[in-house]
Amino acid sequence: MLTVRDVMVPQVVTISPYSTLREALSTMKDRQVKSLVVDRQHAHDAYGMLSYRELLDTVVAQEGDIDLLNVYDAATIPVITVNEDLSVRQAATLMSRYHLSRLVVVEGNELIGLLAMNDILARLMEDLI
Repeated sequence: MLTVRDVMVPQVVTISPYSTLREALSTMKDRQVKSLVVDRQHAHDAYGMLSYRELLDTVVAQEGDIDLLNVYDAATIPVITVNEDLSVRQAATLMSRYHLSRLVVVEGNELIGLLAMNDILARLMEDLI
């Protein structure tokens, strides 16, 4: 059985919820990623996600100010988190049901990776060839 651990990306780029959207966009460009995991400020807080989709909605569609708005203003918080031992099939079902392209992977309550729809499909194509 293929698990989230087998497919996830362990190198996750994070950002503070208090960073500006300009800083977030700059980080995404510099690190060549399409999404950032929003850090928790306290142990009881939830992780968040900021992707191109939220940036497009906040900055372009709603004409938000990229220098005045913080990550917290645009990010999806909380996000759905999964354990690394979950089957990829179950993770894909969650993604499909909730129209998600990424899931945050945690062990206990600590961030350990990111599972993207693209990673699942890439692995599927590898296995087919």
